[in-house]
Amino acid sequence: MSSDFQNRTEAGRILAERLGHYANQPDVIVLGLPRGGVPVAFEVAKRLRAPLDVVVVRKLGSPRDSELAMGALAEGGVRVLNQPVLRGMDVPDDALKTATENQERELERRVITYRKGFQAPVLRDKTVILVDDGIATGSVMRAAIQSIKAAHPARLVAAVPTSSREAAFELRPEVDELVALLTPEPFFGVGGSYADFRQTSDEEVCALLHQARSSRMAMNL
Repeated sequence: MSSDFQNRTEAGRILAERLGHYANQPDVIVLGLPRGGVPVAFEVAKRLRAPLDVVVVRKLGSPRDSELAMGALAEGGVRVLNQPVLRGMDVPDDALKTATENQERELERRVITYRKGFQAPVLRDKTVILVDDGIATGSVMRAAIQSIKAAHPARLVAAVPTSSREAAFELRPEVDELVALLTPEPFFGVGGSYADFRQTSDEEVCALLHQARSSRMAMNL
């Protein structure tokens, strides 16, 4: 069975076409979810001629399956818990506390690594397009949404190449617009939509952010 997208770059270009009506608008900003969402967001920001930044979110992997999110953390002290997973796996309170503390440290490290001394973007009264490479359970995207809402944007758009149908349905009321190019059923994970789903590195994220910032400065945008 062939994959829907060759890689995150191709997925970003296709997603950018769907979002083309936001191009060349001075109040638009694109935020990628590191790590894997940033290559997708880079292509969207380039097509829309909009600034690119990140909102740093960390998944709280369950003790028995690190890929299964029992919740997520986001900048600004946001924590979202996936209660069905917590109940279903009977996660002890001390395991949740330990996971939270570990990911808080990693979140802080990534903020410092990705921002490189730049201030977090001002989102008040902006149209924020929040981009990831896909949505599985929705915990990570939900944490990012809550973090961004606290900054009072004028409009919040969540945009992904692929999503589980259930997560898209649950998240849609939490944003002004949700764009998911694909909602396959059955859903075999975000990586199932990509031929190349290798992990994105911190170095790649930093390089894309630097390139986007440099391009904006060159264009005096």
